[in-house]
Amino acid sequence: MAQTEKKGGLLRKSSASKKPLKEKVVLMYDEIFTTEDPSKCNPRFWEELFLMKVNLEYLEGKLEALDGEELMKIKDNINCLFQHCIQALGEEHPIRVVNALQTLCALIRGVHQKNKSTSGFDIINMLVGFDKAELCMKNLMESLDSLLCAEGSESLKSLCLKLLLCLVTVTDNISQNTILEYVMINSIFEAILQILSSPLSRREHGYDAVVLLALLVNYRKYESVNPYIVKLSIVDDEATLNGMGLVIAQALSEYNRQYKDKEEEHQTGFFSALTNMVGSMFIADADEKISVQTNEAILLALYEAVHLNRNFITVLAQSHPEMGLMTAPTSPIPVTPVTPLGTTPPSSDVISSAELPLDADVQTSNLLITFLKYSSIVMQDTKDEHRLHSGKLCLIILTCIAEDQYANAFLHDDNMNFRVNLHRMPMRHRKKAADKNLPCRPLVCAVLDLMVEFIVTHMMKEFPMDLYVRCIQIVHKLLCYQKKCRVRLHYTWRELWSALINLLKFLMSNETVLLAKHNIFTLALMVVNLFNMFITYGDTFLPTPSSYDELYYEIIRMHQNFDNLYSMVLRLSTNAGQWKEPASKVTHALVNIRAIINHFNPKIESYAAVNHISQLSEDQVLEVVRSNYDTLTLKLQDGLDQYERYSEQHKEAAFFKELVRSISINVRKNLAFNTLSQELLLKEFSTIS
Repeated sequence: MAQTEKKGGLLRKSSASKKPLKEKVVLMYDEIFTTEDPSKCNPRFWEELFLMKVNLEYLEGKLEALDGEELMKIKDNINCLFQHCIQALGEEHPIRVVNALQTLCALIRGVHQKNKSTSGFDIINMLVGFDKAELCMKNLMESLDSLLCAEGSESLKSLCLKLLLCLVTVTDNISQNTILEYVMINSIFEAILQILSSPLSRREHGYDAVVLLALLVNYRKYESVNPYIVKLSIVDDEATLNGMGLVIAQALSEYNRQYKDKEEEHQTGFFSALTNMVGSMFIADADEKISVQTNEAILLALYEAVHLNRNFITVLAQSHPEMGLMTAPTSPIPVTPVTPLGTTPPSSDVISSAELPLDADVQTSNLLITFLKYSSIVMQDTKDEHRLHSGKLCLIILTCIAEDQYANAFLHDDNMNFRVNLHRMPMRHRKKAADKNLPCRPLVCAVLDLMVEFIVTHMMKEFPMDLYVRCIQIVHKLLCYQKKCRVRLHYTWRELWSALINLLKFLMSNETVLLAKHNIFTLALMVVNLFNMFITYGDTFLPTPSSYDELYYEIIRMHQNFDNLYSMVLRLSTNAGQWKEPASKVTHALVNIRAIINHFNPKIESYAAVNHISQLSEDQVLEVVRSNYDTLTLKLQDGLDQYERYSEQHKEAAFFKELVRSISINVRKNLAFNTLSQELLLKEFSTIS
């Protein structure tokens, strides 16, 4: 018996020489693509169409094959198809609803392909017609809202979210997508919240719901009042906020897990054997190859939640079992194409804290810890543009957290201690830290560790100046809180001081190269003022008096770097060049550091001479320091504990516009044919009468 094959909407017998036969749905599509009304000859045309399995590829391809003029000739039939799709969404038979949803996806994408160069208004006119647009879009949004909120099929809900994502990302720049005006007017915000607050819905649809919300919040956010921004900023329902946090935590945990798996695979593989044989000369190159696609969409959702909603800050500290250690049941997730910016849903189910009780033997975690681990991975390699954007967004989120009073309260809480295993970049001059030796500390220690790690590992020719500035600002904001609330944090401050001094050394060593691209004096001033903050207020927030002594010891020990910095800024501030003013600010900021060096160095030399010691030990230097504080004169410097608060609209608008554009393009790519497959849907509704 001859095998029947199906390809591009055609049916044919492989052994026959007859003309290939088109499947019925394709013949019906062809009727729509004529100038005649297809229901004239067949009054039941539209009713029958939505009982046919959709051929997405054929329908989209047909639309794309037409030029603008040809498309305009069949505009009435396209409008009619769109309207009948919306009508079918209210049908009782789920098969018709499924087919209508998929047809709408194909229509929207197909018409968009033909209107890339024209305005969104043309797309609206082509799809639905200006005269009926308001009513039709209202009906569409109401139907989608009803389907999302109903207790019916989870597959239908999934398809509704796919359609909405298709609708939102139909243009690269979502703010130019005029169709979204109707999504603003006919809000589905409450439906999204309902999905996030229900454990079952959240497991099935949480990821798509969170990405959809993040995109909707970014529609014309600087130009008009966006109702999604307003509504997100006032959400105070605990179940909803926790649900959103769990979806984000799971997606970030999945990334962390994939990275860890790749890292382990890498270490036991070929490169590991090679480096063992040849030595460590290839270690940097080998480890650069460890790469997992980043997830900017979920990171954007976290940013919007932290930035817009004060109540979400509490979710950051909400304890749950370490997701990587728990075994949760998994459900199949559609395979999506690998793209530069990852918006692929996580492969594991989102865990609800109610569903998985805390186990005393399992390390507890929270969203902030998961986020810090994620940040430690993506911030390792900033040479790649997507990782650079991810790293920048991580630092922006941490900036918002560092400015928040409540966030600081739990960051510095001595009763909330965690082991946070941050990923550290492989470097030849240091050993890999053993995970087991990590102490339990307040979460702010992990934030400071992350900042120190970044400072130490990114001193390179392609210097990420913007990221360094943000990094130093975060440290400064945390110190301002500690000074204000007199929090004496038991932290290895020496690591931070050493990293900052090495950064100054790097800036001086590469002065010519860096000055060609950056104003390095802005960064140098910030670093010097961090030291001034410790010198002026350290006695109020450093853990012990000996910590304050150690600060002076480090400044004296590394005095050559400060002397060199002073020489450099003095040279440039006395010239009439472009760096005169910024360099002179650093000159003035160094006054107390220089006073310390000039006061103690002669005392140390005198002590060494009197006691006939060629090289003093640390304890001996500290003894000299302690006995000579009373004769040291320092100047009081104003504004050290003041900072400019983060403002997105004035400084970051261009970054977010480009970021959202990248995410929109990627989400659209991930809504490929296979993610809209009907097989599971047809099985689910196979009992249709």
